[in-house]
Amino acid sequence: MAKSRLKIFYEKDAPLSGLAGKTVGILGFGSQGHAHAANLRDSGVKVIVAEMAGTRNAKLAVEMGFTPLTVEEVVQQADLICMTLPDELQAGIYDKSIAPHLKAGQTLGFTHGFNIHFKAIVPPKDVNVIMIAPKGPGHLVRSEFQKGGGVPCLIAIEQDANKQAKKIGLAWGAGVGGARGGIIQTTFKDECETDLFGEQAVLCGGLSALIKAGFETLVKNGYSPEMAYFECVHEVKLIVDLIYQGGLNYMRYSISNTAEYGDLTRGPRIINAQTKKEMQKILDEITSGKFAKEWIAENKKGLPKFKKLYNADKNHPVEVTGRKLRKMMKWIDSKEIS
Repeated sequence: MAKSRLKIFYEKDAPLSGLAGKTVGILGFGSQGHAHAANLRDSGVKVIVAEMAGTRNAKLAVEMGFTPLTVEEVVQQADLICMTLPDELQAGIYDKSIAPHLKAGQTLGFTHGFNIHFKAIVPPKDVNVIMIAPKGPGHLVRSEFQKGGGVPCLIAIEQDANKQAKKIGLAWGAGVGGARGGIIQTTFKDECETDLFGEQAVLCGGLSALIKAGFETLVKNGYSPEMAYFECVHEVKLIVDLIYQGGLNYMRYSISNTAEYGDLTRGPRIINAQTKKEMQKILDEITSGKFAKEWIAENKKGLPKFKKLYNADKNHPVEVTGRKLRKMMKWIDSKEIS
């Protein structure tokens, strides 16, 4: 196992003074944007936001006490400009509305390394380029902050034009609550590549495919879709919560001996050498830039493959069954997307 070289910063290491007298501009008031804006404001930082007029996010910004501006206005007024826009939109907006207004000494902040690492955005050398990437969705960044806690964050410095980049980044991370949980030092490269791999091979792509395959196998063999849903979808949360609390060992401690034996003997037959070989291929596509080029090209074509695959999965039997069952489970606060 590789020896950890990570450095972790906590509140004593990340004073908010790094943003004293500065204005932070949040571009985009979506999942991450709303959380960063509200948490920073609650931390005593001056915050302005950019969002398209008439959108749901713009209305949310107003409801939360902000006055949405244009991207150009925010770039002209802010010292730290935080890009919380979707990855696929950032390069176009940067070229049109950000780059023409950047001034030496400003700081460009990112919450994901994609556009910098793959050079879809190439900032001038006289601006700082930093990243604060919370290891959790925006609603959790906000709710944990309000409870007095904080979601751990990653910090990376790509350009330090005025020798203040790290100080500014740590203050940003502290302002959103990250220093309460720990701000871990990394690079744009490592954050981007590990994040993409985790999403594709395990957290989203791998888990989604495993859930569907298990559901399909049970239904194909005559078991009811409802039984298959509970076994292959509903109980995933129960197991993941145990892992979250105490790792694989605590999960195995908490389940039956029968389940544990099945885990230890059958799990490696599902995730086997061939699976790991495909995982390595996926990682190679990420690190070579092949995936980034594919995703950028897909957006330029209007997302035909994305839309086709999304719509097919939206109506997969496991989703149809789940929507029906969740209506009966009032305690889980079901979230259905039309």
